[in-house]
Amino acid sequence: MKTIEQIAAELQGYDPKALRAVDVNAFLARLVTPVSETEACGVFGALGRVLADDVVSPISVPPHDNSAMDGFAFDGGQLQPGQPLVLRCLGTAYAGQAWSGQAGAGDCVKIMTGAIMPAGTDTVVPIEFVKVDGETVTVPADVVRQGDNRRLLGEDLMAGRPALARGQTLGPAALGLIASLGLPTVPVFRRLKVAYFSTGDEILSLGEAPREGAVYDSNRYTVFGLLTRMGIEVLDMGVVKDEPAALEAAFRRAASEADAIITSGGVSMGEADHTKAMMKQLGDVAFWRIAMRPGRPMAVGRIVQEGKSSVLFGLPGNPVAVMVTFLAFVRPALQRMMGCAACEPVLLQAHSAEALRKKPGRTEYQRGIVTREADGTLRVRTTGNQGSGVLRSMVEGNGLIVLHHDQGNVAVGDPVDVMMFDGAI
Repeated sequence: MKTIEQIAAELQGYDPKALRAVDVNAFLARLVTPVSETEACGVFGALGRVLADDVVSPISVPPHDNSAMDGFAFDGGQLQPGQPLVLRCLGTAYAGQAWSGQAGAGDCVKIMTGAIMPAGTDTVVPIEFVKVDGETVTVPADVVRQGDNRRLLGEDLMAGRPALARGQTLGPAALGLIASLGLPTVPVFRRLKVAYFSTGDEILSLGEAPREGAVYDSNRYTVFGLLTRMGIEVLDMGVVKDEPAALEAAFRRAASEADAIITSGGVSMGEADHTKAMMKQLGDVAFWRIAMRPGRPMAVGRIVQEGKSSVLFGLPGNPVAVMVTFLAFVRPALQRMMGCAACEPVLLQAHSAEALRKKPGRTEYQRGIVTREADGTLRVRTTGNQGSGVLRSMVEGNGLIVLHHDQGNVAVGDPVDVMMFDGAI
């Protein structure tokens, strides 16, 4: 296992006092290791889980050629441009049962959506297009072409081919696909377990009486929500006072029980508390000043307890800084640990509704509100006050405006990247 210094040496231009945001993600991608333990999971319990192996289709879907709609099935080779086609109806094919018989020239079979295509037919004309007179069906000229409205065997999935790939996070559509293959279980990686606690003598837990200079802990609840949305098992360790014995006990317990540890507070440069000292004492930890706003201070590394190593993320104390650093860095790293193949957030572009001041040399994440204009274009404006303690702005916004490291001022109408909260928070 590489040390923090060895990983840092792999990054060109690594500077712990002015680390670029892109380098943080590159560092964390080298630091974390995906879990290896797997389990069989039932379809109802698989939502949000990560596939541990490819799912190979045991059957073809659909298992036979079938009709895409209600209508009449016939041999489309009889169609002639500009000419109607008169057919004789032989009967009705229903979904769930094969129609016995053979359709020949001049024949058709009334067919329901999903029914197996009768022998001798390859085209379906929708029922609303035809004229029916007893057993005679007239297909108007040029309303269909040969092969229309027919679903082919294996059109969705062919037996023996991969249906879902290892590392894919299973969403609702994937659950339906798995069920369509007749599979009661799928192989998934075990759930990641993450321990979290807030630090600081000024932090109050809910239920404690207010006191001068103290604030109620919000980070514990936002981090819990962020982790839970990811399908992670959360070990909530509450608020830990800035006392060496309490901090040591918390870190040791967290390292022994969890794959990763997240803390908030106590990692700023020059702070006089004991959190940083305890991190150094128990693990291999780097302390960074990231060229970003909000969320400049951050600690990363490993805490080792009884031969077990847990990844550490020491986040700043301000509520917005905690959420931004989590979304920008911690979430992609945890996704890698979960075995996810795709970990980078998808950014969309919107036109800025206001001028934004920005100096090159740091990455800024401004809380934004994205709306769609009448012409269909996306427009984004900030939520106003961008202070790192204004948690209300994370509620009002629906995404983060990402102003990249080398980017300068933004004029009204300029395109900017946005990390949308939907799917991330």
